[in-house]
Amino acid sequence: MILAALRRARSLARGSTRPRRILAISSGGGHWIELLRLRPAFEGHEVVWCTVDATYRTHVGDAPFHTVRDVTRWDRVGLAQCATEVLGVLGRVRPDVVVSTGALPGFFGIVLGKSLGARTVWLDSLANVEELSMSGQRVAPFADLWLTQWASLARTAGPRYEGSVIA
Repeated sequence: MILAALRRARSLARGSTRPRRILAISSGGGHWIELLRLRPAFEGHEVVWCTVDATYRTHVGDAPFHTVRDVTRWDRVGLAQCATEVLGVLGRVRPDVVVSTGALPGFFGIVLGKSLGARTVWLDSLANVEELSMSGQRVAPFADLWLTQWASLARTAGPRYEGSVIA
């Protein structure tokens, strides 16, 4: 199951068993719902949540929560603003691990988080049945653990299939 793979990914966080600070970041909608379904894998760790909709704060209770600009790949100015906002969150949070289920905020979280020394986990969206998402295809060099939720999309060089977040 995918949650077991994420639990094993604790070794990605430099091999220690101490609680880690995890930045869980995604865009809204299905990406956010999938990210929330990973909560059991984060037990025992400090999780900071980041997404594009301030109303989602209610989904994570008292946990630290940040929002960044919602943007499409066609909005060049918005892309730069979103990347800058994600970098600001990373600077404030200083995560040991960045986990994302997708789209642009998650892509920036993985790429920028990796450049700042965080370990990174990308879980491509369940919605991508026939091919990996564009973000998923481009994030590969920056993800320490790269997962797909469809066995047919797994490849030797990645992504790996370890199950899905749908039980």
